[in-house]
Amino acid sequence: MNERYIAAIEVSSSKIVAAIGKTKGTGSLDIVAVEHEPTGEVGVRYGIIQNLEETSLAVSRIFYRLEQRSAIHPRKIKSVIVGLGGRSLKNITKEVSLSLPEDTEITDEILERLHDQAIHSAIDNTLEVVDAVPRVFKVGNSQTSSPKGMIGNHISGVFDLIVCRPELKRNIKRTITDKLHLEVDGFVVTAMATGHLILTPEEKRLGCMLVDMGAETTTVTIYQKGALHYFATLPMGGRNISRDIASLGVVDSKAEEIKITSGNALSETNVPNLVINGLKLSDISNLVVARSEEIVANIIAQLEYAGIKDSELQGGIVCIGGGFRMKGLLELMEMESGLKVRRGILPEYVKIEDTRANGVEIPEVASVLYAGATLTTKESLYMPERMAMPVNGVLPLDSEDVEEEKPSKKPETPNKPKTNLFEKWGKSLGKLFSGNEDDDTELI
Repeated sequence: MNERYIAAIEVSSSKIVAAIGKTKGTGSLDIVAVEHEPTGEVGVRYGIIQNLEETSLAVSRIFYRLEQRSAIHPRKIKSVIVGLGGRSLKNITKEVSLSLPEDTEITDEILERLHDQAIHSAIDNTLEVVDAVPRVFKVGNSQTSSPKGMIGNHISGVFDLIVCRPELKRNIKRTITDKLHLEVDGFVVTAMATGHLILTPEEKRLGCMLVDMGAETTTVTIYQKGALHYFATLPMGGRNISRDIASLGVVDSKAEEIKITSGNALSETNVPNLVINGLKLSDISNLVVARSEEIVANIIAQLEYAGIKDSELQGGIVCIGGGFRMKGLLELMEMESGLKVRRGILPEYVKIEDTRANGVEIPEVASVLYAGATLTTKESLYMPERMAMPVNGVLPLDSEDVEEEKPSKKPETPNKPKTNLFEKWGKSLGKLFSGNEDDDTELI
């Protein structure tokens, strides 16, 4: 089977991460190159691009470095799959239905009509629907999660509409398409992509919560009976802890370093009487513990908002994201929830060939990349046109551009033939390869 390259990008409040993967369409994915850059507090806020120029420059640098990697060069990036995340993303439950002729078999075409009806449902005009995820269907009086092939004269479905503020997608298009002149092959809701890749089918059936803690936002998705049940984005994350440390009198970058190296979300009875960068470790501990407990309490409160009891989450809690790099957060989550907690990891069929990348640190972009590999047949890279190879140190030119040299005028010598000073140059080799660009398709 032919190999195909896919490029994906994920923009968050702390960094922009892009990756290129290689697939043969067998369900496996090899991540061959990963690059990232910090966004700073000006470029992106709560997942929404605020500064188009600054963000486009960062993305341009990332793509340039990717194209220079040995696994990619001399290929060039022409399009990307984009992961959507941020504070404005949430779910709205919507029920839609269709009346059918008597004894109609439920087909893909009927399910597509139902899905389209959900996508185009009337909602708040300040929000845009980016996905419609089916929760459960009802054919006649029978409830099912797999209605295809059933027979009835009426079908209804409960969908979770994933919505966001329009500027989330609009500003990404302005950055990728307008400024960098690259195609967007599709948008993928990052939280849905990670749920598909990181969680096991058994965890979803038993009921589980997936928590992705970033710098400024924490996304919570809850699954029950194999389907999405709840989706929310909290406006808090790891940067809240860093800012608390910075309030003690250090710059933000140093506060982030102190959080990772010395922070502990668990309260300690005997904190060593040490000073780190002029700060008392006891002061750092008090701030870190207080803020960590607040964040964890808000995460666990989502169970109540979702109408879910602890006993209904037999699959436990799965945690991903840079916010969970700090010591003690996973343990605090387990203590406060009373549920089993594990760190999310990539499945075996997603391999990381880039030795610089760490699977624990890139689950989001890896999930977006896998979604692009499985939901589209697009090719994100192309081979640039190659220059003709030089002959004897001189690039060949078209014959029509070169005139034959004539010998200089000299007195003729008897019995000595006339000769040309140069031979005619050859024609160019022409183009070796040209990439075709398709229309962009939105993945939902």
